[in-house]
Amino acid sequence: MNVYTYYKEKLRTADEAVQVVKSGDWVDYSQTCSFPTALDAALARRRDELHDVKIRNAIAMRPVQVVEQDKEQQAFTYNAWHCSGLDRHYVDQGWAYHEPMLFRNCGSYYTRGYAPVQVAMITVSSMDAQGNFSYGLTNCCMQEMLDAAQTIIVEVNPSMPVIPGMANDHIHVRDVDFIVEAETEIPTVESREASELDQKIAAHIFPYLYDGITLQLGIGGMPNALGQLIAQSDLKDLGMHTELMSDGYLALYEAGKITNKKKPLQRHKGVFSICNGSKKLYSFLDHNLDILSAPMRYVNSPETIRQLDHFISINGCIACDLYGQVSSESAGTRQISGTGGQLDFVTGAYAAEHGKAFLAMPSSRVDKKGNRHSNILPAFTQGDIITTPRTQAPYIVTEYGVANLSGLTTWQRAEALIAIAHPDFRESLIQAAEAQKIWRRHNKR
Repeated sequence: MNVYTYYKEKLRTADEAVQVVKSGDWVDYSQTCSFPTALDAALARRRDELHDVKIRNAIAMRPVQVVEQDKEQQAFTYNAWHCSGLDRHYVDQGWAYHEPMLFRNCGSYYTRGYAPVQVAMITVSSMDAQGNFSYGLTNCCMQEMLDAAQTIIVEVNPSMPVIPGMANDHIHVRDVDFIVEAETEIPTVESREASELDQKIAAHIFPYLYDGITLQLGIGGMPNALGQLIAQSDLKDLGMHTELMSDGYLALYEAGKITNKKKPLQRHKGVFSICNGSKKLYSFLDHNLDILSAPMRYVNSPETIRQLDHFISINGCIACDLYGQVSSESAGTRQISGTGGQLDFVTGAYAAEHGKAFLAMPSSRVDKKGNRHSNILPAFTQGDIITTPRTQAPYIVTEYGVANLSGLTTWQRAEALIAIAHPDFRESLIQAAEAQKIWRRHNKR
């Protein structure tokens, strides 16, 4: 059958397509830019005729209508693998729930039956002449999720870039149940400007970088500041291997810093698994043969990262205690983001022969009342989620320096971390370390 005949036979309005959803179903929206805007709105319109429909998503970039139109959760329960600022707001209000995961394992939750899917709804690119829809900006665990789904609905959006992948980068029209056409803009995220504090932290990491490294950058002001330092430097022939591609990488490509010529794997190709950023970034990626999308089970696998030899991973964290435990996803029990791939890259970077992982944060924060608090704590006691255990604690960075915790005793860790704490808190941290019996005897006063 001609692919365009398939297309016409499966074409529906959004309201028609969501009629397949039944009470009690699990409905999956995939993640980040694959969010199905028109289908989400249509499903929300069925609020009064459904109950106990569970929605799964991650990193929402625009208002989720099944939440906005049903805050009492009479019909829908919204769950997020990883929280954006919007998801965090929903969780804070009791309108949504977090679903803990490791990114490298996310696909296996579907293949092993832990994450059931009755209906999958995803945004894809326009169909090509062979009948294929590109997954575009989201490879992640898309294929595992679709393979688990009983019904697949694609929301075709001409704004979704076509991005070649190592694997699992498209779906054929014959494997789709329903097609919905939409003209909404793919959601964007504007890069946060680097603050003076970001620049100080980035300056401490920069000396560890050198020609030919493969780089994984998180998102935010500090990675942007580091990107600016790299763009203005003499560094050359860097590689990209990252779970999330953002505008920070675009700046490095435009400056000619990323060539991928020295990578042991996928030489001459930058690799990512999910992407969100600006329209300019999306245009850069469209049909770009220098870039490959890849499944998260490959990108975030420590075995993959180990083979990249000179691998540098740089991510943010929220707080660290004197034992080297790192929280990067919660403040107490309040969910801020998610584990995501931080532990994947900390593990993989250490396994790489010359690899290093850096976790960066400001040494302190100021609350709404103007009170300053240390981000280096004596010990976590308020229910904070430990993202990176002390046994894998890597390089911790603040505006006051770098502490490499690998192989250190408890007292050495305490000394190293107090040295990069905010000066206002160093004395109280020393007193806490003494009380916790992790302050070396000859240092006691």
